[in-house]
Amino acid sequence: MTEPGGYSASEILHTEGYSGVTYAYRQLGRAESRPLVLLQHFRGNLDNWDPALIDALAADRRVIVFDNVGVGGTTGLTPTSIAEMARDAITFLDSLSLSEVDLLGFSIGSFVAQEMALIRASIVGKIVLASTAPQGAPGMHGWADAIIDAVGKPQVDANGVLQAFFRDTPTSAEAGRQFLERLGQRTAGHDEPTTWQTRNSQYDAVLKWGTPDFSQLQRLSAVKQPVFIANGDDDQMILPWYSYLVASLLPSAEVKIYPDSAHGFLFQHFANFAADVLSFLS
Repeated sequence: MTEPGGYSASEILHTEGYSGVTYAYRQLGRAESRPLVLLQHFRGNLDNWDPALIDALAADRRVIVFDNVGVGGTTGLTPTSIAEMARDAITFLDSLSLSEVDLLGFSIGSFVAQEMALIRASIVGKIVLASTAPQGAPGMHGWADAIIDAVGKPQVDANGVLQAFFRDTPTSAEAGRQFLERLGQRTAGHDEPTTWQTRNSQYDAVLKWGTPDFSQLQRLSAVKQPVFIANGDDDQMILPWYSYLVASLLPSAEVKIYPDSAHGFLFQHFANFAADVLSFLS
């Protein structure tokens, strides 16, 4: 299933859900393995996944990445709640007749992964939450001004990505530049860009998720699957202490914080992160 050039050369596929939405997705890796389904970050599409990370994961697993409803090449309008996004993601899995998958959710995708495990536990095996926080946690009602200025404006540029996803230390900044170079490896078959409607709806969903409500925290006690939680040590978008809060609410969870990195730690430390994920899943 792996194509020459790995993720940078993978083609966009399409599947139709029972809701009438046509989902855009890519897949590669070991066809016989249990699928690892990736859930993308705020305003991200298929082309915003680091090809080095996807290729490393696909060396041992069947990896599926997709655009949720209204995002990139998937039809429809992006919903304004995490719960709706989770139901739409489950519809995508149903369209591929997938009865059990592992999940890797990044940022807003990690919120969706939590909700999927609560809505339909039977379809979810193991869960990886990268840069995550629980619903109702204090201090999560929107992001810091510097972050929303960097990635919330109409046109996100390279400097905004570097500011939000990487630290300003020499090592992290260089890793950020290398990440942007890897994204530029794709020369054909690009995904559709995300829209302003997606931006606003996803941020509405983030604000709802982050509205302080301590009663919501207890919902995570119902997630029985093993969970691996990871973050960078200086993530200003979703602070690292939320990783420990999520872990404390889950019956079975482990946490790893990666050094000298921020929100994009999984792209900066792609080799170590992929190895840790594969070890956890195995």
